Amino acid sequence: MIRLTVAQAVVRFLAAQQTERDGVTRRFFGGCFGIFGHGNVAGLGQALATSGADLPYFLSRNEQAMVHTAAAYARASNRLAALACTSSIGPGATNMVTGAAGATINRLPVLLLPGDVFATRVANPVLQELEDPRSYDVSVNDCLRPVSRFWDRINRAEQLPSALLAAMRVLIDPADTGAVTLALPQDVQAEAADWPDELFAPRVWHVPRPRPERSALARASELIRAAARPLIVAGGGVIYSEAAEQLRIFAETHGVPVAETQAGKGALPHGHPLAAGAVGATGTTAANELAREADVIIGVGTRYSDFTTASKSLFAADARFVNVNVTGFDAAKLSGLQLVADAREALADLSEACAGWRTDAAHRERAHTLIRRWDDVVEEAYGLDGVPLPQPAVIGAVNAAAGDDGVVVCAAGSMPGDLHKLWRPSGPGAYHVEYGYSCMGYEIAGGLGVKLAAPEREVFVLVGDGSYLMMAQELVTAVAEGVKLVVVLVDNSGFASIGRLSESVGAERLGTAYRSRDGGPLPVDLAANAASLGASVLRAETVAELRKALDAARAATETTVVYVRTDPLLDAPSSEAWWDVPVAQTGSTSATYAARETYEANKQAQRPYLTPPG
Repeated sequence: MIRLTVAQAVVRFLAAQQTERDGVTRRFFGGCFGIFGHGNVAGLGQALATSGADLPYFLSRNEQAMVHTAAAYARASNRLAALACTSSIGPGATNMVTGAAGATINRLPVLLLPGDVFATRVANPVLQELEDPRSYDVSVNDCLRPVSRFWDRINRAEQLPSALLAAMRVLIDPADTGAVTLALPQDVQAEAADWPDELFAPRVWHVPRPRPERSALARASELIRAAARPLIVAGGGVIYSEAAEQLRIFAETHGVPVAETQAGKGALPHGHPLAAGAVGATGTTAANELAREADVIIGVGTRYSDFTTASKSLFAADARFVNVNVTGFDAAKLSGLQLVADAREALADLSEACAGWRTDAAHRERAHTLIRRWDDVVEEAYGLDGVPLPQPAVIGAVNAAAGDDGVVVCAAGSMPGDLHKLWRPSGPGAYHVEYGYSCMGYEIAGGLGVKLAAPEREVFVLVGDGSYLMMAQELVTAVAEGVKLVVVLVDNSGFASIGRLSESVGAERLGTAYRSRDGGPLPVDLAANAASLGASVLRAETVAELRKALDAARAATETTVVYVRTDPLLDAPSSEAWWDVPVAQTGSTSATYAARETYEANKQAQRPYLTPPG
């Protein structure tokens, strides 16, 4: 037995956890981000102060941001490693709710360790306590329940071992992972207890690769072999399961073009003859045309978001779906034939089951033609210039600077949609866009997490002025930790994507421009702000200046912000797909009625997909 406080026991347990997949064992927790207050300083703060290299501590500047950083770290680690995050009770804990929602929506493991009010209740009500007259067993940490895959409150030391093991079970489960919350009352954190030595012994959690059920595999291969115009939709599951090689083999062996979701982008590198690029509302015309023509869609590791399906208007009414997913919930979507399995194992088994079958030359040539046509569109968009710059030209310059070892990080605004259709990824891990929650402010914090997980890669953060103003402070964390990022700060004086959307629904761009009340420009210098936070700053106006600045930023050893203005009224090439955003049925302008008429016409293409897959 060993005598430790509850907080010390938590830290020692976390430091001993490891994961194993395919014979490779690694440490699971890379460290703990935190901000201390009265709710955790005497407990977890004291424990982390003496943990040293066993569980490194990182000081964040914002609790929401540190959860974003942890989510990005987990994604860049293919969910085989994670970070813990601790905060005090009160606003620190509730600040983590947004980050937790993003992690759970994106199926990314993050451990949250918020402080909580006194379990003994002797000092109630304490500072920052939410008093609920219906129950004393309520605190602000209950806000984290609906956005966590597992939630528990440790009111007694004896509860800790079972809670820690349950937390790990969820964190390493590829089918059921997300944010995990262990709320730790501040008095309980500091209490000492005797713990069995085996609780702190190194523990290896084996991450499974479930194979598809035999009869389901037979049904899926029968449906695929009967297809004339199949299309693969590769989602994040391809990346997380490290199935890119099996995807390539399947596509080449059977002649099936591959489209990619936001999370799956990079599953096939740009330039592969079967890589049709992004699919859906933010997709390429090549992938979307193939999707409209497809008789069988093989979805691999995708949750079929509304952007992927163009709000269920993209695929043909008689299309059939084979859904490969480690999560049965996602495999059942669109009335698809369910293949509940690891993506890598399923693709290998499917390829074997489809031995001897290959699409005809006409389908493959159709895909090649559409892909080449879209490549020409991208080349033209990348070649644009002007002052302010068109956003596609900025993307093209960053894409060139990223090279084969770069990672682009983004999350919100018009940039993710333009990146999805225009970015040319070098392969898995080169594209990191948080589009499950599309949370403004994720970008810089997320870039920090990517760099911590993959220090050998150059990380390029693309962030708009709107997102930057919401959460720029993790620049300070990057500087403090000596973590080098290249941050491209794109200033379009407002919200470009919502501005376009507002105009399209007859809302006349209300509230989408950064202007003073009299309509004049704001005297705000975001580049100067970045410099005040400790980053090196370069400014660029033309494409030539931008390329020069990006080269300098890449060569630098410190975090560098490249500031560039763009024109919010210059759009990227259209995906020629739709996204369902309701339009007012009545209004005071002709624009509203015209927008409603267009909306109702597009609604006609939506389909319920209720037909069985066979």
